[in-house]
Amino acid sequence: MVHVLREVLHQPVEKIWHKEVRLPSDVDCIVLPGGFSYGDYVRAGAIARFSPIMRAVRAFAQQGGLVLGICNGFQILCESGLLPGVLLRNAQQQFICDNVWIRPATTRSPLTACLSPDRALQIPIAHAEGRYYADEETLKRLEANEQVLFRYCTPSGEITPEANPNGSLHHIAGVCNEQRNVMGMMPHPERAAEEVLGNTDGRLILESLIATSVAV
Repeated sequence: MVHVLREVLHQPVEKIWHKEVRLPSDVDCIVLPGGFSYGDYVRAGAIARFSPIMRAVRAFAQQGGLVLGICNGFQILCESGLLPGVLLRNAQQQFICDNVWIRPATTRSPLTACLSPDRALQIPIAHAEGRYYADEETLKRLEANEQVLFRYCTPSGEITPEANPNGSLHHIAGVCNEQRNVMGMMPHPERAAEEVLGNTDGRLILESLIATSVAV
């Protein structure tokens, strides 16, 4: 993520250690990257939510600051209560590392504002706990408020059971909060952002975030 934001998209990036207690004063956006924080013991993101820096991240988000969580970062945001729902074990009870297709479900977020809802994007996933779950009332609210950012789909954009890699409810691959400043997604756009990798669909997602962050 640091490489793509700094070297590919030419953005200033500062790494923040999880034991820090303050954020730099000139932050535009906080990105919680993927990985396996604390070995995913107990439950993915369950321990990382107690990292000292998360208090500052929560305060930043509550003040309207942009926060993006990718994969484990998404799990941490859900565990922290900054995003609704939870990420459960994949339906197949297996770790999945594969290229999947997702389709923007709304343009009402910094992450999707510059994307076409009619175009499916090929983005890699790598997770064992990526099955999005929320109770029925929360799902209704997410749908009504257009808080679902991405859904798993076929290469042509169709939403089918076969295209859902992990059993996520409503085929959800990403969501945002009601204020639309905190966003999370399981697929890794930073792993599909360079020509050398043969796929730049993920770059479109990150470019949308950068292009719209000033307005937010």
